[in-house]
Order: sequence, then C-alpha cells, then structure tokens
Amino acid sequence: MLLWLFNDVLFVDVALFGYITFRTIMAALTAMLVSLLIGPLFIRNMAERQYGQPIRALGPESHQVKAGTPTMGGALILIAIVIATVLWTDLTNRYVWVVLFVTIAFGAVGFLDDFKKLKDKSSDGLSAKWKYTLQSLAALMAAVFLFITADVPANTQLFVPFFKDVAIPLGFGFVVLAYFVIVGASNAVNLTDGLDGLAIMPAVFVATGLGIFAYATSNTVFSNYLDMAFVPGVGELAIFCAALAGAGLGFLWWNTYPASVFMGDIGALSVGASLGLVAVAVRQEIIFFVMAGIFVIETLSVILQVASFKLTGKRLFRMAPIHHHFELKGWPEPKVIVRFWIIAVMLVLASLATMKIR
Repeated sequence: MLLWLFNDVLFVDVALFGYITFRTIMAALTAMLVSLLIGPLFIRNMAERQYGQPIRALGPESHQVKAGTPTMGGALILIAIVIATVLWTDLTNRYVWVVLFVTIAFGAVGFLDDFKKLKDKSSDGLSAKWKYTLQSLAALMAAVFLFITADVPANTQLFVPFFKDVAIPLGFGFVVLAYFVIVGASNAVNLTDGLDGLAIMPAVFVATGLGIFAYATSNTVFSNYLDMAFVPGVGELAIFCAALAGAGLGFLWWNTYPASVFMGDIGALSVGASLGLVAVAVRQEIIFFVMAGIFVIETLSVILQVASFKLTGKRLFRMAPIHHHFELKGWPEPKVIVRFWIIAVMLVLASLATMKIR
C-alpha cells in the first residue's frame, strides 16, 4: 500500500520502495513490532474472558498444568502478517492476494475450531468432516485461481531438484498437487503445535527459506545463474514470508516456554496453509517437503502409529505425534523443542543448498 500511496497518489518517487529487499526487511520488522505491541493486551483480554486452552485427556500427564493458558494466539500472527503485507507489498500483484486469501480463510477455519473448543470446554472442536471440507474449499479456490491466471509455462510445471532441465508439465494436475500441498501443510503444522514454540519457530525458518526462493525465482539474474525457473511477480511473496517470519518471532516472545499464550488452530492452520501456498507459487513443492521436514516427520509419526495399531495392535511410539514420544522418554519439554528447532534449521539450510546443486 505504501508503494501505491507514494508513487500513484502522492507522486513522490521513493526509490527505496522499489527494492524488494528493503520492503522485505521492513515487513519483517513491522510484523514483529505489531505482534510484540498487541501481545500483552490480547493475552490479558483472553485471560479475563477465561478463554483457556482445553487439554486433551489422552495427552501427556505433564501437560495438564497448561490447562487454562490463553489460546487463539494465532490471531496475533494473522493480524501482524496482514498489516505488514498490506503495507509493504505491491497490491496489484496476484500472488499477494491469493496468499492473503488462503491465510485468512484457513485462519477462519481455525477460529471456528478453537471457538467451539472454548464454548464446549472440550478439546474436540469442529468435526473432521467439517474442518476438511472448509479447508478443501479454500485450497481448491486458491489452486484453481493460480491455474487459470498462469501466464508462463513455469507456473504449472513440476521442477525436480538437482536437475536443471527437468520440468514436468502438470496441466490440471497442478490443481491437485497444489490442493494437497496446501491442505497437507496446514494440518502438518497443526499436528506439530503441541509444545511451547515447537511449531512456530520451524515455520519461521521455512518462511525465511521460501522467501529466499521467491526472491531468486522472480529475479532474472539469479534465476539464470542458479538454473532455476523464472516466475515473474512471485518475488512479492518474499515480503509476505518476511512478514510471517517477523510475526512468528514476535509471537514466540509470548509463546516460548513456559507459554503465556497458545497459537491454537487459528494460527497453526493458517501458517501451514500459507507456507504451502508459497511453496506452490515458487514451484518448489519437492524442496518444501524437505524444508518442512519437521512437520512431515510429525505427520508421518501419526500415520504410522495409527496404521501400526490397526494392523498389529502395537504402537510404534509411546505417543504420537512424535514430540510426545520423546517427552515420555524423559526429555524435558525445552530439550525436545530446541532439538527440533536445530533439525529444522539444518533441513532449511540443506534445501537452500539445492539452489546451486543443479
């Protein structure tokens, strides 16, 4: 908005606003500041309304002390992301609007889920049928929009890491792939959000990595040098990614162990879906699978646990998702969190290394 305001309304040529790098930094700082400033007011308001997190009866016994901690803190992240994105991106860019749509739509689904938990004083929330139906509707709308507005072949091709000349045309299969990436990422982050700060910090790392991919992919010099697909316009998503990272760091100030507020589904579903959408837009779905490895591992642990119990009657882990397994093995919660963060950093760095290995 600031870009439009100065250039088209005030007719003031502010050269800095033309640089994605400058606006990316400002978006991160803006989002972090918003999250830090409104955090105390939000937490106090939620505590006064007694909007405390219901704790699953089947969860680790040690988590019962968390009961009553204010939840729906993901609203802080959403507010900060939207404000920073609207202020610092080029609002004529289609990628900006589709990622904002996905973020807000999945946040709305998460809000309904969280609100039902609070209203019923239960950890159940929305039924799986309703949750996945609403998620699917939003994801399909975004995927179809990207498909019908594709203006270069690279928009709908699948690029394979390590091979500079492998680009598989997907046709309408692009919509199917985009749908699964968006919905899958949303629910993967939600499954990971079980310990204080466990989900948000890897999300910050992944957003940072995807932001670098977005910038390189939209820059003719870097994309040619790195033998990457050139996708015009997608660079504005680097600013969105910076806003997500800044908002996430601001939220972590309140969510770090022991948490003053929980993210809730309103945050986990929206953050995951937006990361998935960015990965699709920058044409890095396969790399995203590696980059978001922590979320993938958490999801696979649940799938394997359920499959093993149904087929053999035995559990592979003491409890799933896998972070609970390590808790029950005796690891203190901060140790589980920090070690998962370390793994997340390593996976993001390994993913970024593929930019040159082609």
